[in-house]
Amino acid sequence: MATNGKGVKTPKGRASQADNRPVENALGRIRVAQPNMAKSAQRIAQFILERPEEIVGMSVTELSEATGVSEGSVINFCRSIGLSGFQQMKLSLAQEIVQPVQFIHEDLERNDDMDTICRKVFHSGIQALRDTLSVLEPDALERAVGAVRGAKRVEIYGIGSSAPIAEDTHYRMLRIGLDARAVTDSHVQAISASRCDPDVTTITISHSGATHETVAATRLAREAGAKTIVITNFARSPIQAYADIVLFTMARETRFRTEAMTSRIAQICVVDALIAGLALTDYDHATDVLKKTFDVLSIKRF
Repeated sequence: MATNGKGVKTPKGRASQADNRPVENALGRIRVAQPNMAKSAQRIAQFILERPEEIVGMSVTELSEATGVSEGSVINFCRSIGLSGFQQMKLSLAQEIVQPVQFIHEDLERNDDMDTICRKVFHSGIQALRDTLSVLEPDALERAVGAVRGAKRVEIYGIGSSAPIAEDTHYRMLRIGLDARAVTDSHVQAISASRCDPDVTTITISHSGATHETVAATRLAREAGAKTIVITNFARSPIQAYADIVLFTMARETRFRTEAMTSRIAQICVVDALIAGLALTDYDHATDVLKKTFDVLSIKRF
């Protein structure tokens, strides 16, 4: 497997039918990644977003001529969003166009009643989960499980809206017997990260991947020899330069529900999948610790 510029695994050395299987949410991938693309790639993205039906019937040459870029740029664009090439792009768009939209990502309006508010907010959360599932790589998750299992200590970093997710991750890891700690103060993060070593694995949770504090902590941890895992949104971001493993979420922004708000739901689900994978790799120990911690916590219940 080879890794493209966004940390997404792509097949290497063979061209099979599996390479061209449609992927879910190709338009969503483009929409989220577009702001951070180079100008030529942004032209391709805009053309596809405005005329997806036309793309299905076009050749790579026709798209390159329509957007004023080279054929190679079109292929690189497809690979930058985790696709094997233009053919997989066309198949994915065709599937997305003909399928009925299950959940519409709607913005809130000033006069919405409570029933409408609930529907829109819940559908946004559901859509974030569907979109995240379409970009989360099982191979990356498996490598993350291996990195955590191979560590003597796990440090979890998060700032702002990501801090509660870091705390929850810490709690969940303690429940299955892992030596973990959450660090949500930026100064303590920097100190703690600089004191890491090859026996430590860090998990940084950052929706934007561009927060100075978490980028610095991840960089310091990697420079100190730690294995670094990052949970971030599907787009290029500075933090990915210091990540050994990237677990992508995918959230869309509206006027009232920012990406960071919606992404918390996706981040929690990614953490849940990671915890499940960790528990299953050492099932007997994990279930034994879960039982013991349940018994300990039972004294706090009436």
